Amino acid sequence: MTPLKVLFWGSAGLLAWTHVGYPLAAAALARVRPRPVRKDDVTPRVSVVVAAHDEEGVIERRLENLLEQDYPAELFDVVVASDASADRTDELVRAVAEREPRVRLVPCPRGGKVAAQNLAVSTTDAEVIACSDANSVWSPDALRLLVRSLADPDVAYVCGQLQLLRPDGSNREGLYWRYEMWLRDQESRLGSITGGNGSIYAVRRSDWIDVDPRFGHDMSFPYSLTQRGRRAVYDPEAHAFEKPAHDTEEEYRRKVRMLEHAWLMLFRGRMLQGVGPLYAVELVSHRHLRYASGWLHLVLLGSSVALVGSGGIYAVALAGQAGGLALAAAGRARLPVPGAGVALYYTLVTWSTVVSCVRYLRFGVPAVWEKAAGTR
Repeated sequence: MTPLKVLFWGSAGLLAWTHVGYPLAAAALARVRPRPVRKDDVTPRVSVVVAAHDEEGVIERRLENLLEQDYPAELFDVVVASDASADRTDELVRAVAEREPRVRLVPCPRGGKVAAQNLAVSTTDAEVIACSDANSVWSPDALRLLVRSLADPDVAYVCGQLQLLRPDGSNREGLYWRYEMWLRDQESRLGSITGGNGSIYAVRRSDWIDVDPRFGHDMSFPYSLTQRGRRAVYDPEAHAFEKPAHDTEEEYRRKVRMLEHAWLMLFRGRMLQGVGPLYAVELVSHRHLRYASGWLHLVLLGSSVALVGSGGIYAVALAGQAGGLALAAAGRARLPVPGAGVALYYTLVTWSTVVSCVRYLRFGVPAVWEKAAGTR
């Protein structure tokens, strides 16, 4: 087999595995050898940490929502870690704290979300730390449902399900998001998830890790805790809600920012160190290959062009890729073509893996983050 054919079949095989083969294999194995979580209606003392930077437009709603949680009032408090907010965020939090002793403000120097969370956690001795974004809204039973998985002594981390809703309340999760949530559920049934959710998660205080502020918790906590012999699981019944990005282009820019941090962890996070063989396969299949999918597509496209005269399969492959790009272009033009929106979303998300990698290699990754205004 020539080098070009190796590139073609290798890239095609890896893309098929990460998007189709691995999810099906994970689902099948989860049925054969599930590892259930021993849940119970426990009520440990909880501190809910909300990291905020210039969130005056949503912070009061966030606090009101958390204070209305169906959880014993004497067993939880809310800590707002204000990351050098320059607007009225601190003022609004202090006003709520004056009438509600369960609310505290922790002013932080500008250092990013994770640094603010670490500082806030250092001020509390609660048994459990729950974290949420300032623009999220939790269902009334979210906290109670979230911590029930911590009744299992093997579980250190649990994340809930984020649902994306338009302002009118209609669902905007999309096919890709539902697919990701389904796959996360399969991984949780196997043992531990490979990625979490910053909108709704809880960690035992004894298991809290001060990770590199540039990493973020969504991806670093699950594998870091698994490396320590603990479990990171998913509870799809604990719901958080957020507005989706305004459009696909805004979602693309958000993905680029998020994936810059993912590339940092892939290159420097030592993700595969000290994990078992099954979890290592999960990480490579769901994280490493998924984030490399943009590069794999470029290799597949280039090798298809070079091999188009070598046989019918290569011509068919090239035609299929050209058709997918044409469908994405129709989506960009907002043409009423079936599947165009899905093709556009997949193309932009896949391309964001390439752009984010180049940006990471050129500029590195700052610890601070810029919020997506359209999701507030």
